[in-house]
Amino acid sequence: MTRVYAIGDIHGHLDKLARAHALIAADRHRTGDADAPVVHLGDLVDRGPESAEVIDYLVTGPVRPGTWITIRGNHDHLFRLFLADPAARDPVLRPDLTWLDPRIGGVATLESYGIHEPASRKTADLQAEALARIPAAHLAFLDGARSFVAMEGVFLAHAGIRPGTPLARQDPTDLMWILLHFLQVTGDHGALIVHGHTPEGEVPRHFGNRLSVDTGAAYGGPLSAVVIKVVAV
Repeated sequence: MTRVYAIGDIHGHLDKLARAHALIAADRHRTGDADAPVVHLGDLVDRGPESAEVIDYLVTGPVRPGTWITIRGNHDHLFRLFLADPAARDPVLRPDLTWLDPRIGGVATLESYGIHEPASRKTADLQAEALARIPAAHLAFLDGARSFVAMEGVFLAHAGIRPGTPLARQDPTDLMWILLHFLQVTGDHGALIVHGHTPEGEVPRHFGNRLSVDTGAAYGGPLSAVVIKVVAV
């Protein structure tokens, strides 16, 4: 039997992330399982005040034995897309929204990197200053995030999966964005799907076929962590 920890959507809250890691460290010490991996389910950035600090914390990595893994969330993807081309759009994002819209929260991310008054400036200027300010290690970290993590009987992704599609053939876009097509399905997915993306309360919720870990840190709620025991068969 092995164990894996999963942390829900962080959204620029370093204090909540540090507390989650402290709880995990205490549980590792209690169980003696120092090598159990910690999976961050994505949406590291946007809305909260410390996106830059969150990424810097994760880039630094664990100070004790163990592995940290990061999955790419849709907000992390939109951030990286803006840095590559501020005019580019993800086709899944509603046409009336951009990454800089207050409902998405990109402005808070830019402010965390010391960019002043981003809401009133041209996007091309913002991109140029962002690229000058954001450390190359942060860009590499975002680029290196995974689409999913698969273990025996457990599949971890940011938003969920496309029901009916084999887990090995899931579209990375679905893994970042999917909503009702996944959330409304009650049947077996072939593994327990551990995901964030959609807050469904202030505590993680287990629905039998999926485990929802986003508890609304982006909106003033807590940041949750879970431990999953993986039994080889």
